[in-house]
Amino acid sequence: MNQEIREYIESQTIDFKEILLRLAQIIDENLPEAESKIWHRHPVWFLEGNPTVGFSIQKPGVRLMFWSGADFGEKALNVLGKKFKDASIFYQHVSEIDQEDLARWLEKSRSIQWDYKNIVKRKGELVRLR
Repeated sequence: MNQEIREYIESQTIDFKEILLRLAQIIDENLPEAESKIWHRHPVWFLEGNPTVGFSIQKPGVRLMFWSGADFGEKALNVLGKKFKDASIFYQHVSEIDQEDLARWLEKSRSIQWDYKNIVKRKGELVRLR
C-alpha cells in the first residue's frame, strides 16, 4: 500500500480506519497497475494518469467514489454527481463492503473511463476514453 495512503488511514478515527483499510486493500488487489496517492487531501487511484477511484470521509460515512461510475450501470452506486460522470456509495461499517461488488466496479473502472486528466485543457468538457 502507498505509504501516504497508509498514513492517511492511520490518522483517522477508529470508526473509519477499518473501512478505509479494507477499501484500500481491495482496490490495490484489483487495480495493481494503478498509481495511488493523496490527491486533494484524499486517497485516489489513477489509471494512466486519469483519476479512477478514491475515498473520503463525509457526514454520511466513508464515500467511495468512481470518477466514471455513473456509466457503470450499478444500482448500488446511487450517489451521482451533478456535473460530471461520478458515482458513489457510502459505508458506515466494514461489514457493508461487498467485495464481489467492489471487484466488479473496479473492473468496470478499467473499461469505462472519461478523460478527467485533460478536463482543464478542454475547459470542463469531458471526453469518453473507453
